[in-house]
Parts: sequence; C-alpha cells; structure tokens
Amino acid sequence: MKTEAAVLKRSDNKCELCGSAEDLKVYEVQPQDNSNEDNSIVACSKCIAQIDKKAELNQGHWKCLTESMWSEVPGVQVVAWRMLNRLRTESWASDLLDMLYLDDEKLAWAKATGDHENDSSVDLHKDANGTILQQGDTVVLTKSLDVKGSTLNAKMGTVVKNIRLVEGNTEQIEGKIEGQVIVILTKYVRKQG
Repeated sequence: MKTEAAVLKRSDNKCELCGSAEDLKVYEVQPQDNSNEDNSIVACSKCIAQIDKKAELNQGHWKCLTESMWSEVPGVQVVAWRMLNRLRTESWASDLLDMLYLDDEKLAWAKATGDHENDSSVDLHKDANGTILQQGDTVVLTKSLDVKGSTLNAKMGTVVKNIRLVEGNTEQIEGKIEGQVIVILTKYVRKQG
C-alpha cells in the first residue's frame, strides 16, 4: 500500500502517460520481481486497455508520449518505448523512438516481454459483423449449430446470454444453451443490443 500511495502522490493523481485524471489505477509494468515506485505507474483505464491489448490501439491517443516519454520514472520510460514500438510505422512515433534513450538495464526490461516485436494489431474477440465482444455480452446465433458429442442442436436465432471469452483463442466464446456450456465460434454469432 505504501508504494501505491507514493506513486499516486508522484503522479499528482493524473495518468503518467496521457495526463487524464479519470479512472486511474496503479499499473505494475511487467516483468518485475517486486512492486516498487520505479516499476509502477499511474495510468488511466484507456491507456491500460491499450497497453494490455484489450482495446484497439488509438494512434491519436498515444501522441501524448511526446511529453511523457521524457519522464524520469523508469516504468513510464519502458511503457513509452513499448508503445512507440507498436506504433513505429507512424512517422511521428518512429521519430520519437529515435529520440528516446534507455540505458541497457531499462532497454532489457522493455524488451523482456517481447511486446516490441509485435505490431499495433490487437487480437480481440469479434462477432460475425466485426463488433467487439466483451465478457458477459449477449449474442444471437447466426447459424444453426450441431454440438459435438451431444444431441443438442442450437438453432439459428438462439440467444446466448452472459458469454465468456476463451482466453488465447479470439475465435471462440463459451455460452450456455439449454443448460449446457458449449464452445461457440465467434463467426457464428452477432452481438445483441
């Protein structure tokens, strides 16, 4: 708790990346052995969702790095480096990346997750229309499906409430139909509402 209070005080209760004062959390920059002020930052939910690849990368949002990349906080520097690498196809991000200097220890930390090798694309669960699906959403089947290993036939138009996203596979969700939990391919559902 001591670290959280110190980090919030340091940040002046603002996101240390974009400056937002809304929906703030203390974010531990991975990997780390133990949480401390250097490897924890204050970030808003919008930044965290994009850092963790739970939301589409908004290039305009990250132009805030032109200022925050100069922070003296190691965790902020590492996150800035990782995000600029994801956006490196943008000329402004490439220019900033050329200016950003990390010592060998911070650079090794920044590269430790392998995040810098990825592009800006985010793997999200999307329905047949390309709408992003979230945990707990309600979907409608767009095709009748035979459930393997069962006599159950899920008819087109069946409503499936409170879905769960299958972690590690963006093409699958889990849902309950007629009391049975089944795996459903996202290409056969449409988000309701």
